Amino acid sequence: MKTFLPAVLREEPQFARLFLGQSLSALGDRVAFVALPFAVLAVGGSAAEVGLVAAAGLVPMLLFTLVGGVWADRFPRHRIMLASDLVRCLVQGMLAVLLITGTAGIPHLVVLMVVFGTADAFFMPAATGLVPLVVGSDRLREANALRGFVQSASLVLGPAVAGGLVALAGPGGALALDALTFACSAAFLARLRPRAASRTDGGEGVGTAGGAAPKGFLGELRDGWVQVRSRTWVWAGMAAMSVYHVVMLPSVFVLGPVLAERQWGGAAAWSVVVVAFGAGSVLGDLIAYRLTPARPMAVAAVALAVASCQAAIIGSGGSLALIAVLEGVTGVGVALFFVLWETALQTHVPEAALSRVSSYDHLLSTGLMPLGLVVAGPVSEAFGVRSTLLGMTVVAVPAALALLALSAVRNLPARLPDRLPELADGPRTAGDPGPASAGVRG
Repeated sequence: MKTFLPAVLREEPQFARLFLGQSLSALGDRVAFVALPFAVLAVGGSAAEVGLVAAAGLVPMLLFTLVGGVWADRFPRHRIMLASDLVRCLVQGMLAVLLITGTAGIPHLVVLMVVFGTADAFFMPAATGLVPLVVGSDRLREANALRGFVQSASLVLGPAVAGGLVALAGPGGALALDALTFACSAAFLARLRPRAASRTDGGEGVGTAGGAAPKGFLGELRDGWVQVRSRTWVWAGMAAMSVYHVVMLPSVFVLGPVLAERQWGGAAAWSVVVVAFGAGSVLGDLIAYRLTPARPMAVAAVALAVASCQAAIIGSGGSLALIAVLEGVTGVGVALFFVLWETALQTHVPEAALSRVSSYDHLLSTGLMPLGLVVAGPVSEAFGVRSTLLGMTVVAVPAALALLALSAVRNLPARLPDRLPELADGPRTAGDPGPASAGVRG
């Protein structure tokens, strides 16, 4: 049976443990995503309170993601992830008990979601930084593609599992399953034995070579930002992703369901589009597993441009079947972009600073997404839903293609060259000229 497993799972036992735990957790996340709004409604909450509970889980991302990045570069990353899983297991378990016993109220849900979101903010930067410590550099792309495959597959399976559980056991039963998946993930993380991260980040401070005096939190945070701004392809990629999350994703989370309710026949029709997108994402991850582009960020930029067509497709006025097929194509683009982006970060950013760089990534993309969610509704009321959807793509596609105008993006190699000069404010990747004021360290 082993021969049917992907090589990265057969040959990288530490990654296999991480992968199994995170696969279960990903399914639980999708179940909880569907179950939570029904939990709010089950305790008598309104539509506005559904939004309040969702925001309660997102706001801590803005407050604690950068803290999580510093901690994940300072302490063992798998231990931070383990603590986060245990906290989230406890939160979902408490929610399940309160709902099943009929004692839950909106204040309970809000407070517990704040705790959940805080633990989430510490988990994500640590997870990105951990992968290079449990898999060889030549297997990073395959590892990220498999992780993406699980996330994409859960987009298809999660809602189906959640629907059945909510119908049979109520929202509390569905959240109890999510708590169990966090416990399973924690068990795998407890057995994980990653190698130690390199403590050289190309600058001075905590964990760097040469015995430099330790820096405080703000100093480490500043050093993480130096790692971002000294790489044109990194800050440009983050800017393009911010546009995607703030401008494009509201078409999926807000305006798509509105249009489906008004013109397509409701939730059943929208679910067809969502499942088609998930199927496309699965295909994209399978392609990313096999694809070996010499210039990964150039391919990623094109993939992001394809992904940014979602809004125009949804608002095109085409048949439901055509929209679903085209959304499947954008799902391929989304999956390709994120696999290539994460692999590029893990390959070209020093291990000692990877989680801090990742925390800026999450802050500037996911953390800013609520802004777009809030603005999308009023804009669509002023200009119309279809016009707003078309405008979203008109803004997002050029932002993605603009990456190709940068030589640092077009020429970024798939592998890190054996020897690279280091800059005074961070090491430079091939094809990236860095800031004009940077000097060369000896």
